[in-house]
This record gives sequence, C-alpha cells and structure tokens, in this order.
Amino acid sequence: MRTLSSLRLLCVAGALAFAVNASADSTSSASSAGSASSGSVSDSIGASSNSSSGGGNKVADGAYHIIDIAQAPERKGMTRVTLQADQGSFVLTLPQQTFDQSHLAKGDAVLAKNLEFGVEFARADNREAFFLAIADEVYGELASRKVTL
Repeated sequence: MRTLSSLRLLCVAGALAFAVNASADSTSSASSAGSASSGSVSDSIGASSNSSSGGGNKVADGAYHIIDIAQAPERKGMTRVTLQADQGSFVLTLPQQTFDQSHLAKGDAVLAKNLEFGVEFARADNREAFFLAIADEVYGELASRKVTL
C-alpha cells in the first residue's frame, strides 16, 4: 500500500517536472506557465462570497463560466477568478502570469476535472489545461527539501 502511494507521488512529481521542462519548447498554456501552473488546493480554491453551499474547496467536475475577475487584494501577484455553474460557484486564485498566459476573460467557459491528486482546470474552447490545483497532502510531499549527506 505504501509502495503504491509512493509510486503515485513519483508519477505526479514526474508529470510536474515534465511540464516545467516542456515550457521551453511548448506553446500550450499549462506548460508555458512552467512552475507557476500549479498550486495547492487550499491556496487556490475557495468559496465564492455569493455561495451558500459552504463547500470550501470542493469543486464538481464540469463546465463553469467566469463571472468575475479581480486582483487578489490580500495576495500580491495573484488573480481571483470567480467561476459559476448550476452546481455552484467558487473562486480560483491563480498566479498573475498563469492568468495572463491563459487568455481568459469574463464570460469564458472553464472545465474542471477532478483527478486522483487534485483538480485540473482547462479552457473549454480548446481543452488546454492552464492550472492544476494539487491536493494538499500531495503538494506538501512535492516541496523542495535541503538534502544533507
């Protein structure tokens, strides 16, 4: 069981490393954002101020429409994108560089897809992923640590 968990973690780390390395050769939004194209679920997904669901950082799979875009007042260099669908609304906080490279605008559709290790966000028009909100327990395992011999 522990081996399977470790294997999954290595796969996620490998995929993220590939995305960062691919940024030099690729024009896709997700990979060209490099390391700025992912963040932890708790730092990236929050309840909308007009949401009564109290769901916190839970996101249902499906299409959402952007109803508001604003700078995150409490977090310099971050953009808050409010997304809404029949199943509810939430706020996605992105690094400004990632938002700029995604070319998102108010009214655009965004697809959310839950994965085993987080939530992938993609433009609905071309299905290109632009951001990955990594589950907190996985994100913590990916943090850089000083190695001593």
